[in-house]
Amino acid sequence: MAKPRILDLGTGSGCVAITLALELPSAEVTALDVSAAALDVARDNAERLGAQLRFMQSDWFATIDAAERFDLIVANPPYVAEGDPHLNEGDLRFEPALALACGPDGLDAIRHIVAAAPTHLRAGGHLFFEHGYDQAEAVAALLRHAGFSAIDQHRDLASIVRVSGGRIP
Repeated sequence: MAKPRILDLGTGSGCVAITLALELPSAEVTALDVSAAALDVARDNAERLGAQLRFMQSDWFATIDAAERFDLIVANPPYVAEGDPHLNEGDLRFEPALALACGPDGLDAIRHIVAAAPTHLRAGGHLFFEHGYDQAEAVAALLRHAGFSAIDQHRDLASIVRVSGGRIP
C-alpha cells in the first residue's frame, strides 16, 4: 500500500499516532481526541519529534466526514468500569477520569468504536484497540457482531490479552 490512511481515536499525548507517522512516513495519519488540552500536548510532541500528521478535536468519529475511509483505525479508549476501586489507586488518581472509565462494564466507548468503525474503514481495513485485562472475550464478540473477520488478539508481557482487532472484508 503506497499511502495508507490511519486514524488514531483518543490520541491523548499522541504516542501511538506519532509513532505510526514516524515509522510509516508515507502514511497519512489523523489523530483525534475530545480534549483540546490533550491535543495541545500531542501537537507539541509531534513538533518536537518531527512527525507530520493531522490533529482534530472530535468525540470519536463525530467530525470525520462520512465519506472518509481509512486502512487502519487504532484506539486506546477508556475501558475501566465506572466505580472500579483501582481508579483510586496509584498513578490512576492523577489521570483524567474521561480517559479511564466508560460505563458500568467499561465497554461503552469500545461498543461505540466497534459499531462505527466499519463505515470508516476501506474494504480490507483493520481496527485495533486496547482494552481491559478481563474484556477479551466480550470485545471479540463485539467485533464478530459488527462484521469483522480475522479477529486478532495480542497479549501483553504478562500474557494477558490487552489488544484486539479485526479486518473488515
